[in-house]
Amino acid sequence: MIYFQAMEKYELTLVLDSKATAAKKKKVTEAVEKIVALAKGKLGKVEDWGVKETGLYLFFPLETPKSSVKMISTKMSQESEVLKYLLIRKY
Repeated sequence: MIYFQAMEKYELTLVLDSKATAAKKKKVTEAVEKIVALAKGKLGKVEDWGVKETGLYLFFPLETPKSSVKMISTKMSQESEVLKYLLIRKY
């Protein structure tokens, strides 16, 4: 029997070092793409929010099964370039 897992919408916001280069941003974006693909999710259009007081912000809208959220969160905490992250479910 095949079970269907409903996709839910989430928002992932990352904070990188404010001096992060374009290469570092690309590396982190590719890492997020791999992680979301591994979680059988879909990534929306990535937004670069620019440098704020605390760092460089990147925003990723995504859809993924609820069962994959913990894995995504764990992988984000292991990313060396990411200073902080916030993964929330969108209602």
